[in-house]
Amino acid sequence: QVQLVESGGGLVQAGGSLRLSCAASGRTFSGYLMGWFRQAPGKERELVARIGWTDGSTYYTDSVKGRFTISRDYAKNTVDLQMNSLKPEDTAVYYCAARRVITLKYDYWGQGTQVTVSS
Repeated sequence: QVQLVESGGGLVQAGGSLRLSCAASGRTFSGYLMGWFRQAPGKERELVARIGWTDGSTYYTDSVKGRFTISRDYAKNTVDLQMNSLKPEDTAVYYCAARRVITLKYDYWGQGTQVTVSS
């Protein structure tokens, strides 16, 4: 059974940093893309960043470029999202998700972790 479990959310002041971690288990993720999404109240869920589990290729949405860094750790089977220079508009529930490279649909989702950035 595949499980994605997020941790590391919390409350931080604007300009601060948080590191989110997604512990992945239940299968090998070779050939998968691992993504971090977020959803703010009243807004649609958006892809924030993703990384190729095998090749390490990355993508970032424009609003987080230069501030967020996604990485994966083979030994720990985790995908982390380092978030620096946080802004109030980064406030959202952040979700870890996984999909096969050859598909468009994310098959597996975590339960989410709340990130709140105060001004």
